[in-house]
Amino acid sequence: MTKIKAVPEDSEAQAEGGSEERTYEELLVNLNPIAQPLASRRLTRKLYKCIKKAVKQKQIRRGVKEVQKFVNKGEKGIMVLAGDTLPIEVYCHLPVMCEDQNLPYVYIPSKTDLGAATGSKRPTCVIMVKPHEDYKEIYDKCLEEVQALPAPL
Repeated sequence: MTKIKAVPEDSEAQAEGGSEERTYEELLVNLNPIAQPLASRRLTRKLYKCIKKAVKQKQIRRGVKEVQKFVNKGEKGIMVLAGDTLPIEVYCHLPVMCEDQNLPYVYIPSKTDLGAATGSKRPTCVIMVKPHEDYKEIYDKCLEEVQALPAPL
C-alpha cells in the first residue's frame, strides 16, 4: 500500500492566499537603492497596458542581453526596469547606456509583474517598448510621463 500524505487545510488556504496580487506599497519594500526614477502607481499601470499592446505587435525587447544589444545598435523606445532585481550588477549598466543614447527609462516595483505583462510566466528584469502606430496614443502618454520624472542624481 502506498502512503498518502495528509495535507493540512491551513496550507491550502495559504497557497490560495499567496497567489493574490500584492499592493503597490508592499512591492516598494523590496526595491533596490538604485531604482530611480520610480514610476508611480498610475504610470506603472499605464506601462503595463502599453507593454501588453506592444507584445501583441511584437514591438518589444525582453531581457538584459537583447535590450543591451539593440540599445547599442541605436534602437529607440522606453526602457522599463524592474526595481527588485538582485544582484544589482546584472543590469546596473543599462541606465548609463540609456543616458548616453538619450533614451527614457523608468523603474517599476516588480519583475514578476513585468514578466506577466509580457505574457510570460517568467520574471523579467528589463524590457524595451518600441513605438508603433497601433498603440501610439498610450505610448506617447507613457513617454511624456517618463520624461517628466525627475532625473536621478
